[in-house]
Parts: sequence; C-alpha cells; structure tokens
Amino acid sequence: MKKVEAFIRHEAFEPIRMELLQLGFPSLSISEVKGSGRQKGITERYRGAELTNYLRPKLKLECVVADRDVATVVDTVLKHGRSGAVGDGKVFVLPVDESYRVRTGESGEEILQSHPGAAADV
Repeated sequence: MKKVEAFIRHEAFEPIRMELLQLGFPSLSISEVKGSGRQKGITERYRGAELTNYLRPKLKLECVVADRDVATVVDTVLKHGRSGAVGDGKVFVLPVDESYRVRTGESGEEILQSHPGAAADV
C-alpha cells in the first residue's frame, strides 16, 4: 500500500476529485494548507503599505491506495494539476506499512475498497 500526498492549487481539486471518483477512488482527505517554494512571495498594496505574502494557499490531497493503483492516482493528479506555471504543486508517494478499519478491526488492502463503477453513484 502507498499513500499519495499531493499539494495542489485550489482550482485543480474538483477535476481531480471527479476523475478519481469515476475511476473508483472516492476516499480522499483534503486539508487547506499554506506553504512556500519556488513560487516566492506575492507583493500587494494594502492601505498604502506594501505587504509580501510568502505563504501561498494550497490544498493537500491524501489518498491511500494499493500499489497497483499508485500510477493511476498520480497520473490523474498530474493531468489536472498541471498548468505549466511555477506553483502547480508537488506529489509524494509514501509507503504504508499497516492499515485498519476502526469499525470492524479489518486490516490490510481489503479496507481500501476501490469502488468499480463509483461514477454511477454521482
């Protein structure tokens, strides 16, 4: 199992979410985060003063998938998240050693529940 962590622009989220849902990956965690990178700061004027904001808002998308599904999820994020401009974000793939369903105590990949045909539920 792998955990895919993607830091993306807000406007890229909905197309990514829709395609992952259609592909059978409805389980995502989303966090609003701020960070800095090559994009550097944006200087704005507020009440006559110049302010530089070095922390840019992003969304952090997290998804744990079976090893065989990593490429599908990463390709979807890259396809919809890429604008070609600095600040598009990053994708990280991390190993997951164990997983458990709290409700039943089940463990392993069977708790990941990829949902074939999930688009029919939309």
